[in-house]
Amino acid sequence: MASPIIISPSLLAADFGNLQRDCQMINESKADWFHIDVMDGVFVPNISYGMPVVKTMAENCTKIMDVHLMIVQPERYIQTFKDCGADILTVHYEACTHLHRTIQEIHNAGMKAGVALNPHTPVSVLEDIVHDLEEVLLMSVNPGFGGQKFITNTIKKTSQARELIDQSGSKALIEIDGGVNLDTGKRLVEAGADALVAGSFIFKSNDPKATITALKQL
Repeated sequence: MASPIIISPSLLAADFGNLQRDCQMINESKADWFHIDVMDGVFVPNISYGMPVVKTMAENCTKIMDVHLMIVQPERYIQTFKDCGADILTVHYEACTHLHRTIQEIHNAGMKAGVALNPHTPVSVLEDIVHDLEEVLLMSVNPGFGGQKFITNTIKKTSQARELIDQSGSKALIEIDGGVNLDTGKRLVEAGADALVAGSFIFKSNDPKATITALKQL
């Protein structure tokens, strides 16, 4: 029997005037992780939040902190985000000149390591690193902004990632970020996804906890 799908609500879509309330809602929900998108305005055309906000989130979160760095030179901040409470640290393939070293440093800091791929980046680039990863994050929208339309090619990429991971013997989970709802989520799970990030779909729903439960049951 397949493992239950992991749901990681994206706090990028939370109400920052009521951040503690929204963190508590996720704590009380069926969600598994908190997804934290850190953007620098350089790697992506948007700025989200920095270390003090991440630390505040961690202090209010009782579940796994799934931190996704959409920044240049992420290797500079590995220990910083560990100190802020990150359990999983994901860096972008496109932002790392020395990816293997960066993954080693994440592990040395005591975190699980993930690599994210932008929509245009093929899964095959992970062939020589996938056995060292705990997570492969496929962007199903162009990174930088919430609420974008799902890129359907991600279904094919999910299947490709599943095949690569299975053939390599890697234990990496496949996480999808962007445009996830009940329809796209079902197709992604069928293609081999293990974890789904959802922001607007959860936080803009009339009943966020019920929406999380519905995603969890895919």
